[in-house]
Amino acid sequence: MVTPPSTLIYTSPHLVDWTERICINGEPIPSSTLETILAEITAVIPRNRESPTQFEIITAAAYLYFARSGVELAVMEVGLGGRLDATNVSDRPLVTIITSLSRDHWQRLGPTLPDIAREKAGILKPGCHAVIGPLPPAAKEVIAARIEKLNCPAIWVQEPAKLLPREGRWAKYEGIVYPLPLLGDVQLINSAIAIAAIKILQQLGWQIPEVAMVAGMGQTTWKGRLQWISWQNHQLLLDGAHNLAAAQALRCYIDTLDSSVTWVIGILKTKDWEDMLKALLRKGDCLYLVPIPGHDSVEPKELARVANIICPDLGDCQTFLELFPALKRAMSSNSPIVLCGSLYLIGYFLQQ
Repeated sequence: MVTPPSTLIYTSPHLVDWTERICINGEPIPSSTLETILAEITAVIPRNRESPTQFEIITAAAYLYFARSGVELAVMEVGLGGRLDATNVSDRPLVTIITSLSRDHWQRLGPTLPDIAREKAGILKPGCHAVIGPLPPAAKEVIAARIEKLNCPAIWVQEPAKLLPREGRWAKYEGIVYPLPLLGDVQLINSAIAIAAIKILQQLGWQIPEVAMVAGMGQTTWKGRLQWISWQNHQLLLDGAHNLAAAQALRCYIDTLDSSVTWVIGILKTKDWEDMLKALLRKGDCLYLVPIPGHDSVEPKELARVANIICPDLGDCQTFLELFPALKRAMSSNSPIVLCGSLYLIGYFLQQ
């Protein structure tokens, strides 16, 4: 039997606890270990120089934990961009992946898709394998030019996996048939990208059998992303949907429910919130708007004003000072209830 490689996964942001960001084989870093490592890192920061950012420090902690634990593979998710991201310190990654690209974090990455694409392309390294998901034409042109310049062996995953007509959600890509427990059509392309990356690892000599790939797909979970939960005897759909692309993916799933929905939404000021509302709202939907505790979010009254312009035929539209009164009001409806708009809002809900 082939022993699977130990794998560290570094992601951001967390939903409830900082330890979620650094996991080995699915287990979060122990709180005491994280505290010790962070103390070590902060102790060596020169006092007469500008301090690293919070993200830079936690990224350093992930790399230190990775090194000390002797993990064989590390999956490092970039934070805000790519080129100047704290995660982007490895000069010889086994494979780099750009899953998708939309107008997000434009305040720092640049106002246009080509600007953002140039920053994302910063993770590509000379001669290193790359897997690229479907991109808008303007962004694809930038990424393709960078790939050519760096001579990166690249796989462009344009065609998503296909769902198979059998019990449960099963998909097929590159001859591999696997379960797909995550909801939403967007997971077809995401799963195909993951398989493409694993196949590159196989080419590089990593012994990852197909049975392990199938088992891994079947065990995949993603908190806060098209996640149905039972809450106070009601079914509630959680989805971060924190940018336009995510909002569009959420709406695509909602359309399969063939029903008006009741939205409970809070959105950060830094997001493209008008276009997000355009993507989400439909005639007959109910909308309850809330602030995001501890974060600079769009005022619910401003969201309501714009929402009524975007979709004047809403079934109901109200603002609330706090999340849980809004959820209580939503429970009185007979339509599916969706809490979305920010990962921070989902995290706040989950930790209560």
